Amino acid sequence: MRYLALIAICLIMLSCGGPVPRRPVEVHSGSFMKESIARNKDLLAQEEEKIKNIIAADSLHSYIASASGSWYYYLARNEATDYTPVAGDLVTIRYNILSLENDTIYSMDEIGAKQYLVDREDRDFLFPGLRNSVKLLKAGEAATFLFPSSLGYGYQGDQDRIGPNIPLKSTISLDAIEKQKDSVQN
Repeated sequence: MRYLALIAICLIMLSCGGPVPRRPVEVHSGSFMKESIARNKDLLAQEEEKIKNIIAADSLHSYIASASGSWYYYLARNEATDYTPVAGDLVTIRYNILSLENDTIYSMDEIGAKQYLVDREDRDFLFPGLRNSVKLLKAGEAATFLFPSSLGYGYQGDQDRIGPNIPLKSTISLDAIEKQKDSVQN
């Protein structure tokens, strides 16, 4: 009997191991991310090539490449000031959105004048390229910008008229800048 109790205690002690972790059913190698990155690079290269062809065919305007990845030319310049909006300034803008083929998606009248606190609010109507472009203009200036889809509405589109991965053209007019107290002249 004693031996039986000793064997039972030994069996209980041996069976008290820690939990054994489960192994994943599927092992992902990360190839999806690599393929996605490659697709996005190819898409950007195609869109940039299309934009460069548009620029090459347009002999009337002198395009400027922005640091954010868009291209633009001025329609109206303001040489009276050097001040461009900085974070916290309230700007009043008007803009339209067109396809690269100049088909109107949203007109300036349809969108109307919009106010935006530069780099302080994330408004639905402002796509990334537009947020960056506002900071390039001075009060009273207007320019036309060409954006690859990554600076537009990206792979989701706007869930209305702009589909996924659509490069855009937009004329932006910066009507007014209300400087905030903490803004510093640039």
